[in-house]
Amino acid sequence: MSQTGYHAGSQTENAQWWRGAVIYQVYPRSFQDSNGDGIGDLAGITQRMDHIAALGADAVWISPFFTSPMKDFGYDVSDYCDVDPMFGDLADFDALLAESRRHGLKVLIDLVLSHTSDQHPWFAESRSSRDNDKADWYVWADAKPDGTPPNNWLSIFGGSAWQWDSRRQQYYLHNFLTSQPDLNFHNADVQDALLEVARFWLDRGVNGFRLDTINFYTHDAELRDNPALDPAERTARTAPAVNPYNWQEHLFDKSRPENLLFLRRLRAVMDPYGAAAVGEVGDEQRGLEILGEYTTGDDLMNMCYAFELLSGDTPTATYVKEVMDQVETVAADGWACWAYSNHDVERHATRWKLGPEGIRAFNVLMMCLRGSVCIYQGEELGLPEADVAFEDLQDPYGIEFWPEFKGRDGCRTPMVWEAHARNAGFGTGQPWLPVSAAQAVLSVDTQIGDASSMLHHYRHAIALRQDHPVLANGSQDDMRADGDLLSFIRKNDEETLFCVFNLGAQPLVASLPEGDWINLAASLQGAQDQAGGQVALPAWGYAIFARKAG
Repeated sequence: MSQTGYHAGSQTENAQWWRGAVIYQVYPRSFQDSNGDGIGDLAGITQRMDHIAALGADAVWISPFFTSPMKDFGYDVSDYCDVDPMFGDLADFDALLAESRRHGLKVLIDLVLSHTSDQHPWFAESRSSRDNDKADWYVWADAKPDGTPPNNWLSIFGGSAWQWDSRRQQYYLHNFLTSQPDLNFHNADVQDALLEVARFWLDRGVNGFRLDTINFYTHDAELRDNPALDPAERTARTAPAVNPYNWQEHLFDKSRPENLLFLRRLRAVMDPYGAAAVGEVGDEQRGLEILGEYTTGDDLMNMCYAFELLSGDTPTATYVKEVMDQVETVAADGWACWAYSNHDVERHATRWKLGPEGIRAFNVLMMCLRGSVCIYQGEELGLPEADVAFEDLQDPYGIEFWPEFKGRDGCRTPMVWEAHARNAGFGTGQPWLPVSAAQAVLSVDTQIGDASSMLHHYRHAIALRQDHPVLANGSQDDMRADGDLLSFIRKNDEETLFCVFNLGAQPLVASLPEGDWINLAASLQGAQDQAGGQVALPAWGYAIFARKAG
């Protein structure tokens, strides 16, 4: 470990830089407002790059900043190759890249390829007639004889996935908002155009992509109905429980085998640049299986994440083991990227009803799991979900399903930098979402001087991962769950670590494997009481041991 105890995010330039990387997600609207208009921007990210680097991250993932009408806050793109003026311009992006390089950070940008905005010039041309050059660039279909939509597919944002268009007298497909028409990946010209978008940003210097809704790209060309799903198998991983989207088995509207053909083409574009991609897999029943399909071998995606740890109740030791066992079964040759929180789900501190001790335990667990990891802005401060009043909501998803589902605004409120500054240091103008008072007391400036704070805990946990490469890319063996006790071995040719966690509120005693072990958890406020081959773990306690050499 360095003298400061922190790893500054330095990386070797190699094609495997992404394997085991720690990736910090920035939601640009809410990170830092540099010009007082109430909206975060690219210059604000550049201004705060030192925070990300000091955390010890390897890369920063930036959510969409492309030209957009902002019906879904940038996930509805109207120009893939320009910056929306609210975020700055291409010169601001180039400055961001330069600052990231100065800090040794890679940059991944969020590409939304499954759909565009209905204000994209491609869609304007496509909807103008049935015989224009881009007539088949989106998914168009005739109505049934009774005028109803072509099939029973549903939108994640509620209602039918089909919207009637009076110009063409046809329906178009939208898996999300009606203003987000789906591109037709069965058209080679569409694929070619999207690959050119990837090249544009790679040529500009990005190190790769986070790929939104990666399993939604290709639909069933025959437009077959999805079958009903047994109520016993319904989950709320990719859509809230109140949404009937969960009532279907999504066999035909997404996760089609043809998707692999495009992913191979995209990987071939990325490889000469040494770039990497992490895909978001949204599937209720087959998420980990699809993760394996999309990341196995060296010609598909580098890594994917599913929703097994991004939603649902507090993971138990048994649940974590079940997830990891399933990964070993269906994705043994693939690569997972783990995340607890992001811009689409309730912050995990609130979702899992965790106190500070629980947040720390799950942080260390993430840093010990095999795979890459994503940290969402503010997670390193232990931020809870913000309570956003209905009248302040911006998210159409929350407005549609309120009050049973409050939407995504609660995890998107502005980052809190300075507890006593205006808008907690986010910016001088009226912010687009209210700053949370409950979050402001946990601001960066209140934690930076406290060696026992959550911020320093995250720094130390990331440093542990960076200082012990076995945690990033070693094998993960002998995982055991016994009540609240979870343990496993991480091993490579140089080092063997024993990782043990108490994921519960009662003290436990764990037995160490045979051998001589050195406790590595001192700087992580981990368990220290070790005697006779056992370690006492308090509530939410953990310990990391390295086998002594020789």
